[in-house]
Parts: sequence; structure tokens; C-alpha cells
Amino acid sequence: MKSLKLVLTMVIVSLILSCKGDKKKGVDYSSPAGSDIADAGISITDVEMEQGSQIYFDKCAGCHGSSRKGATGPSLLPKGDGKHISMEDLGPDGIKVFIENGTPGGMPEWKGIMTDAEIELMTRFLQIDPPEIPAFEMEEIKGTWNLIIPVEDRPTKPEHKRNIDNYFGVIMRDAGNVAVIDGDTKEELAVLKTGFAVHILRTSASGRYIYSVGRDGRVTMIDTFFETPKIVAEVRGSFDARSVDVSKYKGYEDKYLVFGGYNPSHIVIFDAQTLEPLSVTPTSGNACDGDKEFIEEARVASIVASHTDPLWVCNIKETGMVDLVDYTDPRNPKITEIPSARFLHDGGWDSSGRYFLVAANAANKIVVVDVPNKKLVKIIETGIKPHPGRGANIEFNGNKVWITSHLGENKIVAIKTDEGEGQWTVVKEFKTPRDGGGALFVKSHPKSKHLWVDRTLNPDKTLHSVVDVFDTQTLEHKKTITMPEGVDGRMVHMEYNKDGNEVWVSAFMGEKNAILIYDDKTLELKETIQGDWVQNPTGKFNVYNTTHDIY
Repeated sequence: MKSLKLVLTMVIVSLILSCKGDKKKGVDYSSPAGSDIADAGISITDVEMEQGSQIYFDKCAGCHGSSRKGATGPSLLPKGDGKHISMEDLGPDGIKVFIENGTPGGMPEWKGIMTDAEIELMTRFLQIDPPEIPAFEMEEIKGTWNLIIPVEDRPTKPEHKRNIDNYFGVIMRDAGNVAVIDGDTKEELAVLKTGFAVHILRTSASGRYIYSVGRDGRVTMIDTFFETPKIVAEVRGSFDARSVDVSKYKGYEDKYLVFGGYNPSHIVIFDAQTLEPLSVTPTSGNACDGDKEFIEEARVASIVASHTDPLWVCNIKETGMVDLVDYTDPRNPKITEIPSARFLHDGGWDSSGRYFLVAANAANKIVVVDVPNKKLVKIIETGIKPHPGRGANIEFNGNKVWITSHLGENKIVAIKTDEGEGQWTVVKEFKTPRDGGGALFVKSHPKSKHLWVDRTLNPDKTLHSVVDVFDTQTLEHKKTITMPEGVDGRMVHMEYNKDGNEVWVSAFMGEKNAILIYDDKTLELKETIQGDWVQNPTGKFNVYNTTHDIY
């Protein structure tokens, strides 16, 4: 049983967030080969196959891939390949155990989130061969481009006197919305339909535009200069995606936007003012390790924009390649591939903005890249499935350090980033007060003396409904913050305001969702934002902090 639990550590998960979303998928899973179903001896109708594929796309593909070959999570193919236990070998009972109960290693319990009928269906669906994924190339991408408000019809200056720098973009994941909130007044300014299960928001180099990207591969462009923020352009870059970012280097501000496709796996460059597609570059290729396995589904995970060079850092999950994309010629981008470790996921800059640190979470490593010099610097062993988000830059014991949490265990590590002796070593390991799995996000701010840690994925309600706060000077635990009255669900994703004196936390996956705002000095709750429009809030992105990579 223990070995099966390890193999299925993240069955049926896409980084945490379940969705009841709309039916907008581009991949047709509804016509599997009938012979495969018959040969496997599995009884499943065409309607059930469509329902199962919808559930899989919503909840599983992020970790296991659209082709179900595995990445952060293990392979979910029906037949074994000599490396993984097959779904047929596990059988319905074995699969069901892990779907229902989750694990402390990063998989939430799906019983109570998925219905019993959905769980039973998935035990059969996972024993059927996955379908082929159709092409989605430049012609198809251009066909989705919608320039809603041309540049010449947009305001040349803000139509209001609000502080755009302290705007927050808040993802309402299951509703397919993004809310724009005034961080000074806490007013909801707009709730915009942005597409299925938005994953992140990024801001233009000027801070004017907010770009969203979701699990349907749709990019939307929100203009904050209008009295009421509006979507001015949209496009679809693939069937599934996680990341975008803009050009930030001097002279290229707000010119180009890069998109990373999960499926198909490719890099797309757009005009950042209009979202007109400019180029598509496939990311399939050989893996970074010794066997040089060719990977067709080589998904683009995290993307960050350099402030020191005209480059984007695009992390290719399955191959373990860090791609440095030079956008000086966006129609023919030059890409430098840096082999590192599989499987790359999320990461962020150190405080100098020179080094990029990214989790190879299935390999239990953090990869460090010197971006201006285009070279790998270090691969650091940390803990089980590091998951930093963008990480947190703080000063500890007179040193600058970068913090990561871990999905697979209750361990938080501080890595020294200062040049000199001990650079790129783990200088401190610590944990949250109660064991039982890991954390999803960490967050701090240059003006704060606190580090915030959530426990979102833990099946234990007493853990996933709290956040823990640490003193950055000592990294000693300072306070456990519990869910306030009138709010329920899980607490996830901390974000500071521009001044670094407030922390916004989402409460989601409950009947009484909310955005909770805490005073970072006193650690007391200042304000609770609730309403019919607050529907499963997840990620929150402050315009100034996102633009300037402050974390």
C-alpha cells in the first residue's frame, strides 16, 4: 500500500484547485477508440467518456499531462511502461482509495469535492487509453484573436484619480472571472469574464494592463485606465496553459507578451498592445538528463521577464530545459536552452534580479540560473516537491536569502543568495508548528518583518484553514492565524499591498468565501470582503508588486 500511495501522490490534481467550470475545451476526448475500451474490459459509454475527460482536464491534466504520461504527478496510463504501476494493475478499488482520501504529500482529498458518481467514473476513465491531441498552430491561434477596443480608441491617460499601483487583480477561479479591486478603498471596480480557471495574472511593464491566462489557454487584456476596467483584447494560445509575461527591458516596455502552452506545448509571442499573434515556437525536444528521451508534450511552466536583458525565462517542465527567449526579433526569437533538472515548475528572482530560482519539484531540487550570463549556476537539493510560488526574498542573520516551501513535506528552507562563501547553500530549515504535509505558497515583502505560509492542500481542516506567520529575523514561528467567524473553506495565496503593510489572503472552497485582509504589523484581521461576486477567490496580484517582481 505504501508504494501505491507514493505512485499516486497527486492523482487527480491540477495544483489544488477543483473546478465546475464551463464546457469550453478545445481537445476532443469524446471519441476514443472503441477497441481500446473493449480490449480493456471497461464498460464506459460515450457520454461517460466525455464527462470523464472533462473532469480529467479540469482536475488532473496540470500535474499528469493531457496525454497522462505524468510530470509532477505520476503516469496515469492504463498499461505499465516498466517505470510506473499501471492503472489496470491498480484497478478501480486501488484508484478510488487515493482519489477519495488524498495524501499529505500534496494531494487534496477529493471526496466531498467530487461526487461519489464522479469518483466512480474516474476509476474507469483512468483505465482507458487517452485520445490524441489535435494541432493548434498559428492559423488556429489567429482565428481566436479578438481586438475588442483598438489602441487608438483607448484613453491616453487614466479616466480617474485612483491609485492604479495599489489595484489588486483577484482570480475567481470557478466562476471564470477576474475582479479588479481598489486596494486603497477596498472597492470592487469590475468583475470581468476572463475564461475558465484563470491561473495567474501578470501586469505590463508600465502597470497599465493586467493580463490573465487560464486553463483554457485564453489570454485576456484588461485596461485599468478606464473609469471601470475593461477587457480590450483576447486571444487563445493553446488548449491549456499556465503562464504569460510581458517585455520589461528598457526600450521594450509593453511591446511584447509571451505565452507558454501546456497543450500543445509551445511558446507564442504576441503584440502586447493588441494581442496579435507574432510567432509560435514548439518546445518539444530531448530531456536534459542522460537518456536524452525525446519529449513531445514538453509543457511551458513558469515564465518570468528579465529587467536586465531583453529576455524571458521560460521553464520547460518535462524536458528540464530553462529556455531564455530573446525577444528583440519577436517573429524569429532566438532561444538559449540551459539543461537543468526535471520537472520544472514555479520560481522567482532573487533580490538582485540577476538569478532565477525554479523548482524541479519531482526531482526535489531548486535550479539556479544566472540569466545575464545565460548559464546554470547550481542545482540544490532541498526537500520533497519544492513549491515556492515565486518564493520570498528576506534578510536573515545578515544574509539575503530566498525561501521555498514544499508540497511533499512540512519543510521550509532558506537559500543564501548573497555572493561569497555559502552562496546557494541551505542556511536554515524550519517547519510550521503542526506536521501533516507541506505548504503551497510563501510570501514576504521588503518592508515587512514577516513571512507568511499557507497549508492549502492538506486534507486536515485544522491545517488547510490556517496560515502561519514567521519572524524574518529569526525564522521562528510567531503566530497561527485561523479562519475568522462567518468565513469557511481553505486559506490560500497571500499577497501584500504596495506599501507592504497589508496581507490579502483568499478563503475558498467553502460556502462562505472571502478575501481576508490582515494588518502585517499586528497580524490582526482588518477587513473581510464578501459578496455574491466573491466566488472561490484564489490568486491575488497587486499591480505594483507584480510589475516590479516584489516578493
